Amino acid sequence: MNDFIDMKVNKENQKLFLGIELGSTRIKALLIDENHIPIVSGSHEWENQLINGIWTYSLESIWAGLQECYRDLKAAYTQQYDEPLRQVDGIGFSAMMHGYMAFDETSSQLVPFRTWRNTITAPAADQLSREFGFNIPQRWSVAHLYQTILNGEAHVGKITYLTTLAGYIHWQLTGRKVIGVGDASGMFPIDSAANDFDARMLKQFDELCARKGISLKLRSLLPKVLTAGTDAGALTATGARLMDPDGDLQAGIPLCPPEGDAGTGMVATNSIAERTCNVSAGTSIFAMVVLEKPLSRMYPEIDMVTTPTGRPVAMVHANTCTSDLDAWMDLFQQVLETLGVNVDPTTLYGSLFKKALTGEPDCGGLLAYNFYSGEPVAAVDNGAPLFVRTPESRFTLANFMRVQLYSALGTLQMGMDILFEQEKVRVDQVLGHGGFFKTREVGQRVMTAAMRVPVSVMATAGEGGAYGIALLAAYRVNNKGAISLEDYLQKIVFSGKDAITLQPEPADVSGFESFMQRYRQGLDIERTAVNVLL
Repeated sequence: MNDFIDMKVNKENQKLFLGIELGSTRIKALLIDENHIPIVSGSHEWENQLINGIWTYSLESIWAGLQECYRDLKAAYTQQYDEPLRQVDGIGFSAMMHGYMAFDETSSQLVPFRTWRNTITAPAADQLSREFGFNIPQRWSVAHLYQTILNGEAHVGKITYLTTLAGYIHWQLTGRKVIGVGDASGMFPIDSAANDFDARMLKQFDELCARKGISLKLRSLLPKVLTAGTDAGALTATGARLMDPDGDLQAGIPLCPPEGDAGTGMVATNSIAERTCNVSAGTSIFAMVVLEKPLSRMYPEIDMVTTPTGRPVAMVHANTCTSDLDAWMDLFQQVLETLGVNVDPTTLYGSLFKKALTGEPDCGGLLAYNFYSGEPVAAVDNGAPLFVRTPESRFTLANFMRVQLYSALGTLQMGMDILFEQEKVRVDQVLGHGGFFKTREVGQRVMTAAMRVPVSVMATAGEGGAYGIALLAAYRVNNKGAISLEDYLQKIVFSGKDAITLQPEPADVSGFESFMQRYRQGLDIERTAVNVLL
């Protein structure tokens, strides 16, 4: 059903732009009009699989999910306009960043997709970070590639193309092996002066491989890097049928460079200029701070990536945000069903989220860890969600819900403290988006306590990355080289758009700090649980 416009609109001569983002648990398609207003959406729920110790999505599930998502969008469009969706003016694809998708000369996948969620590349990440003098997180594509070399995996010599999920879909739909600079910055370090992969580090990587008897030219395996607004090809007839097996969608539609979910989150919140910061909070959570100057040194807790225009960005990433919270909500739903009470999920989430605000600012001494997988920022190698209390803790529903919300931000706050306290990075405000912010003011208020700065949420915050990539598709078509993406967003897209801004409340800030003292002190409990149970 269409959630945006409840009236029939004359589409004649109106430009439409389509953005599709493949997130960790949902694929979302969003159609916006020429005024950058969302008009119809579609979605498909999906889940990664843990197969032989690897978090993955099969190619079959990728295409089935994309087709179902687009089919859902088409149905909403037909209901709105009384006609099938055949043509749009621009398309963009985004997806979860990082990971490992390797293909041979016949374009066949060599090993199952290894997603960002895997924490199996620590030796490679550590060695590359030392070699480059640049932090290489475990989830980055180059870490996965080098780990396959360290593992002696036979497929390495057959690789002819290495890309991300967004890059893979774009390649299949257009025939172009390209990638947006923001998504590229999660594969391999970027030289922001050249807006391309760092040439010095590429050479170092090849030399490192040679010392291990591997003849490899990494640059030849990677996609071409493009900045926002540049030509990234057009939908082919084969690509149109891949997206829309019904055959309605027409070929020839221009595509913008494929981007990662970090970049689209920045665009969706107008957070690509210096001193801006956005937090994307859903299955995972990450904060992106556009820097005024380089950091003083390398930090293993901080990723250096870029905006879709190539500006350097400090990124704090945690693998888990709402997964454990969602599991508790599912348990509460089961309790209600057992009692014969029917409560829809939106009401359940909204009611219990609001209940959290009535809890004690320090959660009454409760402690929780939401780790579904390893969290490098917290130096925890694997995940085991925990809830811990003492006999003296005030174990109430309000405190329980509050500690679950605090726990969702715990690892993020550890990384942000490095930027705020050690590097003295300053931001004017934080823009939040994602499912964590859907219940009005609740997630936003908790975020102000964690970040200690004002947090704003726009009306389109719930649309997330699908909105961001739709805006990039519009910029690709409308940009004629006369306006930067920063000005396009500030002066055209978001001009006059209202945002709800909350200031941090001293009691909440103090309570969150008390929680974080327990959180840091208790990390050995989490590590012990991992060692004993896994």
